[in-house]
Amino acid sequence: MLFSSMEFIFIFLPVCISVNLLLRGRARNYWLLLCSLLFYAWGEPSFVFVMIGSIALNYGMALLIERCGNRSGWKKMLLTADIACNLSVLFIFKYLNFFTRTVRGWFPGLVPLIPQTSILLPVGISFFTFQALSYVIDVYRGTKAQKNPFYLGLYISLFPQLIAGPIVRYGTIANQIENRKITVDGFSEGVLTLIRGFNKKILLANVLAEVADYAFGTAGITVGMAWLGALCYMLQIYYDFGGYSDMAIGLGKMLGFQFEKNFDYPYISRTVTEFWRRWHISLGSWFRDYVYFPLGGSRVKSKALLARNLFVVWLLTGIWHGAEWTFILWGLMYGLLITGEKLGGIPAKLKSTGHRGIRTIYRMMTLLMVLLGWVLFRASDLTQAAAYFRTMFGLNHVPLTDGTLTFYFKDYFSALMAGLLCSTPLFARLKDRLAGKNEKGACAAGTEAAVWVIQLALFLISVGALLMGAHNPFIYFNF
Repeated sequence: MLFSSMEFIFIFLPVCISVNLLLRGRARNYWLLLCSLLFYAWGEPSFVFVMIGSIALNYGMALLIERCGNRSGWKKMLLTADIACNLSVLFIFKYLNFFTRTVRGWFPGLVPLIPQTSILLPVGISFFTFQALSYVIDVYRGTKAQKNPFYLGLYISLFPQLIAGPIVRYGTIANQIENRKITVDGFSEGVLTLIRGFNKKILLANVLAEVADYAFGTAGITVGMAWLGALCYMLQIYYDFGGYSDMAIGLGKMLGFQFEKNFDYPYISRTVTEFWRRWHISLGSWFRDYVYFPLGGSRVKSKALLARNLFVVWLLTGIWHGAEWTFILWGLMYGLLITGEKLGGIPAKLKSTGHRGIRTIYRMMTLLMVLLGWVLFRASDLTQAAAYFRTMFGLNHVPLTDGTLTFYFKDYFSALMAGLLCSTPLFARLKDRLAGKNEKGACAAGTEAAVWVIQLALFLISVGALLMGAHNPFIYFNF
C-alpha cells in the first residue's frame, strides 16, 4: 500500500488512527502491529512471512545474546550468526538475481550450470533488515532486550517508516513503545507534517518526474534537455524521498511516536561531506555507528586506513541502494570525493575561511557532483549512464536546444522554480521571522494559520491530481 493512494488516505489511515485513539495501553501496540502487517501484506501477502521470519529470528537471537552475560565468545558467535542470517536473506531476495546474471555474463561456460534466478524483491527489505540488525547489535553492546515478541515486531514492522525509512533505532523508540502519549499539539503537528509530505510527493516529485522520465527514456535528446532532465530528477528524488520521510514522521506523531528527521536541506551543502550529513541522515548515521566507527573511523594511525574505512562504507552504501553496477559506482564515486575532502581538510578550511566567493564556488561544485551522481543513480545501466553523460557534455553530436526543450521548460517552469526554492530554507526562515515579530504570539498564530490554509489548499489539489491518475510509486520502495 502506498501513502500517496486513495485507499491509504481515505480508508486505511482513518480507521487505523480512529481505533488507535480509542484504545489504551498494550492494546494500542497490538492494534498497530496488526495494522502494520496488513499494510505490508496489502500488495504481496506472501512477503509478510519474510518479515515475520525476520522478527522471530532477531527476537530469539537478541534474547540468547543477553543471556550469555559476560561470555564474550558466545555473544560474538551468536551475533555473527545473526548478521550472517540477516544478510543471507537480504542477498537472496535483493542480490541473487544480479549475482547469477553477472556470473553468467562473465563466464559463459557456466551458463548451463547456473540458472538465471528471477526472485521478486520484498518492498523495503533493506530498511527493516537494517533496523533488525541494529537492534541485535545494540543488545550485544548492552541494550536491554525486548522480552515481548509483539513489541519487537511492532518496532520492526511499524508501518509509517516500514518500507522507505527513515531507519529508526530501537533505542530511540523503546520507551515510546511502552510509554507514549498522544497530545492535541503533537497530533495536529503530525497532520500538518503528513500533508506537507503528501503535497511534496504529488505536486513536486510526480510533476518533475514527467520531465526526468522523458529525458532518461528518450534517445537523441539535446544537450539542454539532458541537463534539464538531470536537474528535474535531482529535485524529484529529493521531494519523493523527502516527502515520504515527512509523511512517515507525521504519521508517527499522530500515533505518539517521535522519529528523527531524515533530511536537512541537502542541496545547500558546501561540501559532499556536508551533503551526506543532510541527505538520508538515518542511513548515514547507521553506517557511521555500525560500520565506520567499528573499523576505527577517522581515529586511525594512517591516511591509508582512513581511506580504507571510507571506501568500505561507501562501497556498502552503493550496494545497499541496489543490485546494479550503477549503484556500486555511485557509492564509490562518493567514497572517492569524501576521501579527497577528508584528506585535504576541505570541510575544516571552509569553516575557517571568511571568503564568501570561495564558499560559493565549493557549493556550486558540490551541487554539480551531486547532479552527476544522480545521473548515474537514475540510469538503468552503465551503457545508458555513459550515453547520457556524453549527451550532457556535447559528445554525442546533438544540438544544444530544440523545440522539445522549449516546450518542457515553459510547461514545467513553475514546478521547477517551486522545487528549487523549496529545497532551500528560504520559506522556513521567512515563517520564523514573521512568527517572531510579535512577542504576544498573535503574529505567530496568524502565520501558523496561514501555513495550514496553504497546505490544506495544496492537499485538495493533490487529491484532485490523484483522482485524475497522476501517480507513481515512491523511488525508495525499490531499496
